[in-house]
Amino acid sequence: MENYLICHCKKVSYADVERALAQETRFDGVEKAFDEVQKITHCSTGCGGCHDKIMDAISQIMMNK
Repeated sequence: MENYLICHCKKVSYADVERALAQETRFDGVEKAFDEVQKITHCSTGCGGCHDKIMDAISQIMMNK
C-alpha cells in the first residue's frame, strides 16, 4: 500500500483516503467520492492546494478496485 502525505494542512495521507473510500459501498463518480472523502478526512478544507492530488489518489484507488 502506498502511503504519503497528500493534504499537508489536515495531515491526510494516501492511506487515509484509501480507508475513507473503503467505508463507502458505492459512488456515482470521482466528484461524489471526493465529497465523501472530504467529509471523513477534512482534506482540501485548509488551503485547497491538494484538491487535484486528492482527486488523482481517488481515481487511482477506484481504478484498482
